[in-house]
Amino acid sequence: MWRELLPIGRHPDSHGYRRFAWTSADADCRTWFQEQARARGLTYEVDRNGNQWAWLGDPAQGDAVVTGSHLDSVPDGGAFDGPLGVVSSFAALDELRARDVTFTRPLAIVNFGDEEGARFGLACVGSRLTAGQLTVGQAHKLTDGDGVTLPKAMEAAGYDPDGIGADPERLACIGAFVELHVEQGRALDLSGDRVGIASAIWPHGRWRFDFRGEANHAGTTRLVDRRDPMLSYAETVLAARREAQLAGAVATFGKIAVEPNGVNAIPSLVRGWLDSRAADQETLDAVVAGVEEAARAHAQEQGVDLDVVRESFTPVVEFDHALRDELARILGKQTALDVPVLGTGAGHDAGILSGSIPTAMLFVRNPTGVSHSPAEFAAEDDCVAGVLALADVLEGLVCP
Repeated sequence: MWRELLPIGRHPDSHGYRRFAWTSADADCRTWFQEQARARGLTYEVDRNGNQWAWLGDPAQGDAVVTGSHLDSVPDGGAFDGPLGVVSSFAALDELRARDVTFTRPLAIVNFGDEEGARFGLACVGSRLTAGQLTVGQAHKLTDGDGVTLPKAMEAAGYDPDGIGADPERLACIGAFVELHVEQGRALDLSGDRVGIASAIWPHGRWRFDFRGEANHAGTTRLVDRRDPMLSYAETVLAARREAQLAGAVATFGKIAVEPNGVNAIPSLVRGWLDSRAADQETLDAVVAGVEEAARAHAQEQGVDLDVVRESFTPVVEFDHALRDELARILGKQTALDVPVLGTGAGHDAGILSGSIPTAMLFVRNPTGVSHSPAEFAAEDDCVAGVLALADVLEGLVCP
């Protein structure tokens, strides 16, 4: 399975992945998922929001156990973020069948669409729509960098955008969702553990900073006469680092758009996107407020106008304590592994669904600590440990 997925959407120069929602690479990944489902005799379906499901048993029975993740990527992302959870889910099912277990609850494997938000700028679109955290009207306004709307992209890929929206009937059939994911950090590597259980997802959000100045000639305009928004933006990037460091949080300007974007032109507009995350809401609010205060001060100094828009926000997610404790009990009983409980600053579909159904997460060790990069990595024996841990968890949940 892993070898079949590896070449899909991989850029020949960067060696990173560009599996963006509703593109040809995404279509190839979706075809792969469908083939895996049918090869195992599972009932395959695509829901109203484009999420893919592979069912063992009748979902109408209710109280189903669902596992899975996503197959899309960030620009030039790594191979493990998302796909490891999907591949491990199919492998865990194979392991359970090899154990000849008896399933007392329906089981499903899911591939949620557009988790990374690389194309339309909003993460977890598929799960947000399903959970009703993204309205149809909001979804229809999502646009990519080429001006293509989400409905147009879905339609071009052969899906009906008119049916998207909240899906409470589907969620009502699910009793638990367990997502396996490569760790996006080095906590497990530092502790020496192969597998961990998630406790919570830090609150996080994305803010757009629009610095508007005056375009002019780079060679003839005196420095004193300039209204250069790039200077204000640069100072704000440094301010974000300072504020995060002081608060024990993280803050990153990782995306920028410049107009007119000429080498010999002073910009008229610099638009930067801030991603910030912290262990609690109060700290996150303080960091973002500090960054905005610094940005406004620098903008005023340079004669630049500034607009700040919060584009997305996810509050702290505490995973279901009973389900989390059940995972710890199952793994403590079935394996010789020490399974630590750790928080994460990364968002996931499991976090979105946590407001609607009990959710939990397993992490697999990442020795590099690198994610959203081609350098992302997990060793084969750790991946196998993750599959076996997921199989033990699923067995404990569907075959109590």
